[in-house]
Amino acid sequence: MTPHKKQLITDSFNRSETLKFYKAELLEVETDFISMKIPKMELMTRKAGMFNGAMIASLVDVSSGYAAVSHYEEDCYVVTVELKVNYLRPAIGDALISKSYVIKGGSKISVIRTEIYVADENGTSESHVATSLVTMMKIR
Repeated sequence: MTPHKKQLITDSFNRSETLKFYKAELLEVETDFISMKIPKMELMTRKAGMFNGAMIASLVDVSSGYAAVSHYEEDCYVVTVELKVNYLRPAIGDALISKSYVIKGGSKISVIRTEIYVADENGTSESHVATSLVTMMKIR
């Protein structure tokens, strides 16, 4: 990945009002791979303290989109075609971490596998809580 492409992705991430609201952090940016972290806030959790499934699905969608964008050399915009999430266990922890991998990058359609983990506040322990398969389409 060129430094210019990495900067485009970072700038886009930093402009997103939604990601600012979630206090999201971009952990890694590589060709065909993106990792993000979102700290737990009360509005993201169920009464029992675990992250809400909608929050996990939202992170899957955003992280997968950035992974798809990282696949293409030029600046582009992608939209979600299909998103499937398998919730593996309750997401009890201090932060959500996404790891999104492009497993098939085409000229228009990309398939991304995104794994979601919860981490403790020190970042010393991760637990796998969801796995997903997402199809994205490049529209420009």
